[in-house]
Amino acid sequence: MATETGRDDFIIAIRSAFLKKGTRQKFSLFTLLIISTLVLSLEYFKSGPVDKFRSFTKDFIYKGSYFISLPFVSINDQYHNFQDHMSMYENYKKIENKILKTESLENEIDYYKSENKRLKKLLEEKEMFSEKYLFSKILLDKQSPYLKSLIVNKGYDHGVRLGLAVREKSYFVGKIIGVNFLTSRILLASDLNSKIPVIIEPGSINAILVGTGKNEFAELEYLPKKNNVSDGNIVYTSGIDGIIEPAIPIGKVFVNEGQEYVRFFVDFNQIKFVKISNYNDNSK
Repeated sequence: MATETGRDDFIIAIRSAFLKKGTRQKFSLFTLLIISTLVLSLEYFKSGPVDKFRSFTKDFIYKGSYFISLPFVSINDQYHNFQDHMSMYENYKKIENKILKTESLENEIDYYKSENKRLKKLLEEKEMFSEKYLFSKILLDKQSPYLKSLIVNKGYDHGVRLGLAVREKSYFVGKIIGVNFLTSRILLASDLNSKIPVIIEPGSINAILVGTGKNEFAELEYLPKKNNVSDGNIVYTSGIDGIIEPAIPIGKVFVNEGQEYVRFFVDFNQIKFVKISNYNDNSK
């Protein structure tokens, strides 16, 4: 029985000695190997001092093997911890990418919901079912401090022609100044080059609405010297040019330091869809 126990100690030492360690660890293991060989030899001697020495040596072998293996156990644990952290990080990135894709999809859904809602509002108007109007979508917004225009997805092939009035809902936006085969350009009423014949109510006062380059308001020019224009008067297209139809609402008058201005009903920064008036007249 004692011989088997000694053989076990010897096996422990041999197994440890053949592990791939550093130079210092190899030296320690080699020392344990020598001591284990010595203990195995002592198994054949039976005496009190030898038994005590053998017992002490076994304790030394067990504890020595344990302490020598500690750095490698720690390195192994650190390696597995590192692998666990890398796995967690990869899972985190996958989840993060899924969240970003979900948020992007939600934003797209919100956009299409908003566009659909806007489209429904326009379709609810009875005028949308009239042959007098061509429903168009804004393709490009060409607004700058010196140019206020929009590009729409209807052109010559759809019956659009120069000078036609353009509305958002029931309110005046501008007029067609360029026609291509499938697209057209709208000059907004806010553009510096825009000059629209208008009539002011009440009073049926004629004037010219001139763009200021600002999307909020335009100026009234060529008013009669004596007039009753005041804050809150409504401005409409007059139609005296024979191209833009009359009575399209444009905005409300406000007076500042003796100059009459018109605040637009339309928010030019939010236009998505428009109606082009009288487009069928061109096809006759």
